[in-house]
Amino acid sequence: MTIPVGIVGFRGYSGAELIGILEKHPQVEPVLLEHRDAEDHPRPVGHAGPRRVKFAPDTVQAEGLAVVFLATPADVSLELTPALLKSGAKVIDLSGAFRLGTVENYRRWYNEPHHQPDLLAEAVYGLPEFYRSRIPAARLISNPGCYPTAANLAIKPLVDAGVIVREAGIVCDAKSGVSGAGRKPSLKTSFCEVTENFSVYSVLNHRHVPEVLRTSGLEENELSFTAQLLPIHRGILETIYFRARNVESAAGLLAIYQKAYAQEPFVRLYAPGQAPDLHAVAHTNFCDIGVHFDPVTGRAVVIAAIDNLGKGAAGQAVQNMNLLLGFPETAGLL
Repeated sequence: MTIPVGIVGFRGYSGAELIGILEKHPQVEPVLLEHRDAEDHPRPVGHAGPRRVKFAPDTVQAEGLAVVFLATPADVSLELTPALLKSGAKVIDLSGAFRLGTVENYRRWYNEPHHQPDLLAEAVYGLPEFYRSRIPAARLISNPGCYPTAANLAIKPLVDAGVIVREAGIVCDAKSGVSGAGRKPSLKTSFCEVTENFSVYSVLNHRHVPEVLRTSGLEENELSFTAQLLPIHRGILETIYFRARNVESAAGLLAIYQKAYAQEPFVRLYAPGQAPDLHAVAHTNFCDIGVHFDPVTGRAVVIAAIDNLGKGAAGQAVQNMNLLLGFPETAGLL
C-alpha cells in the first residue's frame, strides 16, 4: 500500500521536481491538487501521470492525504495552510511564508505583514541536519530556502566550533541557476537577458539572509551575502570566505565537518584542497563541501554546492516528508 500525498503548485519548477521524485518513491502516491485554473503543459502520449483532484475544503479527508506540499508563492501558502492543518494534513511549505520565526522578521525582509503569527511561531525549520529531532512531531514544516541550505550546512559547524574570526566577517558569494527564480515570466529571467550573461541581484537585502543568521547564530553585521544569477538551468555554488583561528590546516577544518556530518546521508565532504562543482550535485539531494586554508594568513575558503531544485527545494521537502511519516530518510532520494 502507498500513502497519498498532495502537491499544490505542481506546475512550477519545484512542484514538477516533486512529482518526479514522488513518482519513484516506494511508499507514497502523489496527488496533484488543482488550486487555480492554469494553462497546462502537453504530456507525452501514453503517460497519464499522477491523478489530479480539484482542491476543495474536503479534499484532504476525501483523498486521505497525510501530507500536502505547498510549492506555491508565500501569499498562497499563507492562504491555504490554516485550512489544511485544520483538516488533519501535515504541511510542508516550500515558500518563505513560515521561515523567519517572527512577524517582525517577515515584515522587514518580505516587506509585507504576516497574518498567521501563531503558525509562524509553530513552524519547524526543515533543515534535517540540524533540526531532525523536531521534525517527526511537527504539523508544519517550513522548507528552507536554497541559498540558506548550502550556506548553513557550510557555516554552522564552524561557528559552533568557534574557529571563525567573526569580527573579521564572513563573505558568502552565492551563484544560482535561473530555475531558482521560479517559473513566473519576468524580463530579468528571460532568455535574452540571461544567456551569455552574469548578474547580481538583491544586494544587501536578499530575503534568504535571515535564514542564515537564525540557523548559524550570526549577527547581521558578521555576514555579507551576495546572490548572482548563472546562465544555467539548475544548481547553486557558494564560495564562503573567512578568517580562521585555533585551526592549523585544511585537514583541521575538514575534521570539524566530519564530526558534524558523520551520520548524515546527504552531506559529502571533499579532501582538503578539492572543491565540488555543479555537475557533481545536479539532480541529487546532496550538499557537497570542500575546504581550503592558508595557515600563514588564516584565510579560509569553503565551497558548498547543491541542486537548487533538489536539496534546495523538492529533494529536501521529500527528506522532511520521510521524517514526518516515519519512512527511511533516504527513501526516494538515493
